[in-house]
Amino acid sequence: MCGIAGAVWTDSRLALDAPTLQRMADVLRHRGPDDEGCLVRVLPPSETSPGIAAGLAHRRLSIIDLSGGHQPMSNENDSVHIVFNGEIYNFRALRERLQGQGHRFRTQSDTEVLIHLYEEEGDDFLASLNGMFALALWDEQRRRLILARDRLGEKPLVYRLERGRLTFASELKALLAVPGVRDEVDPASVDAYLVYQYVPHPRTIYRDIRKLPPAHMAVYENGELRIRPYWNPDFNHELSEREVSDACDRLRALLSDSVRIRLESDVPLGAFLSGGIDSTIIVGLMQRFSSSPVKTFSIGFPIAEYDETGYAKTAAQAFGTEHHEFRVEPDAVQILDRLVWHYDEPFADSSAVPTWYVSRETRSHVTVALTGDGGDELFAGYPRYWAMSVGQRFDALPAAIRGLTASPWWRTLPQRRQKSFWSRVRRFAESLQLSPQRRYLDWIAIFNSARRAELYSPRFHEALGDYDPAQFLEESYARASGRDIVTATTLADLTTYLPCDLMVKVDIASMAHSLETRPPFLDHRVVELAASLPIGAKLRGRRGKRILLQAFSDLIPPSILRRGKMGFGVPLDHWFRGPLSLPASNVLLDERTLNRGWFRPDAVRRLLQEHQSGTWNHSHRIWALLFFELWQRRWIDRDPDSVLSALKTKS
Repeated sequence: MCGIAGAVWTDSRLALDAPTLQRMADVLRHRGPDDEGCLVRVLPPSETSPGIAAGLAHRRLSIIDLSGGHQPMSNENDSVHIVFNGEIYNFRALRERLQGQGHRFRTQSDTEVLIHLYEEEGDDFLASLNGMFALALWDEQRRRLILARDRLGEKPLVYRLERGRLTFASELKALLAVPGVRDEVDPASVDAYLVYQYVPHPRTIYRDIRKLPPAHMAVYENGELRIRPYWNPDFNHELSEREVSDACDRLRALLSDSVRIRLESDVPLGAFLSGGIDSTIIVGLMQRFSSSPVKTFSIGFPIAEYDETGYAKTAAQAFGTEHHEFRVEPDAVQILDRLVWHYDEPFADSSAVPTWYVSRETRSHVTVALTGDGGDELFAGYPRYWAMSVGQRFDALPAAIRGLTASPWWRTLPQRRQKSFWSRVRRFAESLQLSPQRRYLDWIAIFNSARRAELYSPRFHEALGDYDPAQFLEESYARASGRDIVTATTLADLTTYLPCDLMVKVDIASMAHSLETRPPFLDHRVVELAASLPIGAKLRGRRGKRILLQAFSDLIPPSILRRGKMGFGVPLDHWFRGPLSLPASNVLLDERTLNRGWFRPDAVRRLLQEHQSGTWNHSHRIWALLFFELWQRRWIDRDPDSVLSALKTKS
């Protein structure tokens, strides 16, 4: 696992010299503390092409071929160069095939396989890969740069295109190390962040910087950038009843093989173990492939409703793993300061906090950890999918009955507490008047459309124009327009929430501690099979993951099989009525914050007051606003000292 950065330019005035490339790489040192490399190639004008140059920089975390995987790496005649972040799990099979075609290898690394595969297959080389990756490949003979990102967005890649130059990096902070890069905040990205709790691709928080979407490649040639998908599975294909009967055995075989090939490593390897169904299955399969106890890691917190360590211990004992359990009292002030620096742009998923801690503790024992990420999206594990199925049945009712939910009498239901039964009934009933896609967005949004209308200042409203953040989700729904709404929702999450939130959360938190994580559920073979399953194979009543439980029933202890769904989070509601109460108020109501002009001061005060009084649990909204303001102080004001000082402010 590594950090990559670089540029290609046709305007010599925009050239990046070696010291600038080195600064970009140095910012990414946490992603690759073991090795570094830098390369600049300048090609003069020819009869048919203008002058062009490329610079590549790399920071390496050594996992495979510890001594021979230095980057940037080239082919035998120095005509193709690459910097690569990730792992190619099928590289040994690809290497054997390429050797049979006459290619000669100088190292044992998976990176060199990519070079020869490109030589053999051209732009189609990505289709052969099973792995997680972000890469930049400079083809000197064709005077072109290729950028690519893995299918599910496990590894990040951002870029900035301007006339005469393209710059790229693993993280935004590396691009900001380039002189002249503007850091103007994009209002539409702020709006999207306050809906989704992340900035969705291809946007970033900055106007002039973009994310390369998952499963896409970009080619910079003749001064132009062309972007296209290289993996586009048919989400409208659904297995027949006869085919479903065989799917359980296929799932068992594919996921088992996915785990097996992800055990390739020249450094110590273990697994995150939460005690949920997904991580339990992964650890169970790992132990079957291992001749010694697998190292497993879980983290717990003092508040019982956020502590899963008991279930993790049950799974560890069932498999005989070498289990490590950590209990921490999160330092809310310190962790916020660190998250704001590492996440580069506003990111309001509070489960980044436990992910940060478990990554830190795990890294003290191993360098690679397998995870259970992806199981919920692939096999309908979230409770909200059941709610969508209820909504689907409502939509099938006659119009006269559906019209009853528009009656004002719903608004007379009590709602003194956000999570009370009647508040939930009222929220559900009101959302039934929306389309299924908008209904789902209303449920998952941190600030739904009504709350954003109350929060935003007139100036912010005006800056947004006709931008609609729902379009991002609706485009993903459209890819599965031929499926039932519950299946379409799971697949929309697979292409939005998973790459933009879950993969970002895990990548940044783990790489902050130079830990590589590998999620076997996201093997594209497993994903394609799961996507083709009818919803009845996944969800019955409130219980999801039916086929997963059937395929791996022998690996799941009964107590884990019976447990309910538990989120991986921190007690934000307690923090904002406890240690973060005063700091949050001081920061969000500070003159410096209010003068930015994003939000109405009275709306922010009301959020804080309602949370403090216990009327509503606004903790996730307060966390989102607080993170946004602290991010601005660190990355826009370039005042890192103010982040900690603001959080430590006393009355």
